[in-house]
Amino acid sequence: MALFRKTLDKLKKGLGKTRETFVSSLRSVLSGKQLDDALIKEIEKRLIQSDVGVKATKVLIDGIKKDYKAGTLTKGEDVIEYLKGELKAMWPEQDRALHFADSGPTVILMTGVNGVGKTTSISKLCKQLKDDGHSVLLGACDTFRAGAVRQLEIWSERLGVDVVKGQQGGDPAAVAFDACSAAVSRKVDVLILDTAGRLHTQGGLMDQLSKIRRVIVKQIPGAPHETLLVLDSTSGQNALRQAEEFDAAAGVTGIFLSKLDGTARGGIVVAIKEATNIPVKFVGLGETPEDIEPFDPERFVDAMFAE
Repeated sequence: MALFRKTLDKLKKGLGKTRETFVSSLRSVLSGKQLDDALIKEIEKRLIQSDVGVKATKVLIDGIKKDYKAGTLTKGEDVIEYLKGELKAMWPEQDRALHFADSGPTVILMTGVNGVGKTTSISKLCKQLKDDGHSVLLGACDTFRAGAVRQLEIWSERLGVDVVKGQQGGDPAAVAFDACSAAVSRKVDVLILDTAGRLHTQGGLMDQLSKIRRVIVKQIPGAPHETLLVLDSTSGQNALRQAEEFDAAAGVTGIFLSKLDGTARGGIVVAIKEATNIPVKFVGLGETPEDIEPFDPERFVDAMFAE
């Protein structure tokens, strides 16, 4: 099912800072140059700075060195096309579609640390689902952070959807229970559950996330159908650690990469792929509910390297 518009222009705009800081500067360094060891070293440095990651950078640089020594890669300008091709080839075939329940409400559990843009990402997903004709209910399971419930309520009012909430400081799992019950009784298509922006270093809070998941499983068979981890693309390599910890606690099925418009580190999607087997499913490209795109590796790389 096609949920989202596929506009390359939106991706190009969102990746503007990555293109300006990484790709444009790389083009200027490579333009008119013959490839040599010093230039390859400079390429390596710039890949690391764009958060492509050490592992992926080594693979790319080893390939450049091999072709350089074989005499098949000699000009600096040719490196750009080489990198585009290799980056596209790094992603295996993966299921990046949003999974829906065969019957009953589809439950999407949203996770992520404080400040990653989780609530805004929920609003983006909610709007796109509504635009596609789905009825949506929100569950405010972040009972720890002051103002978290109100923030979700504001978005629910703007988008015209209901939200199930509990008391400030109350049991998040109890809110999840009530939200699941409401979703079933109201026969809504999709239930999106917000969770606390817990720090991934706090084991007790991770246990709470696992508890919420257990409650959902008991309430709705097969749920949660998606567990999406929101990662802030500006946080760089720290995002990789978050992915590992949240996956262990909640069984992450996909990543929502937020704030991509505000960073020069678009290469983080490559590092995430190399460090985990979790597919990036969505990217956030701005502040409004419309600023969301499904992640497609080829389109992403094309937008990243666009002239």
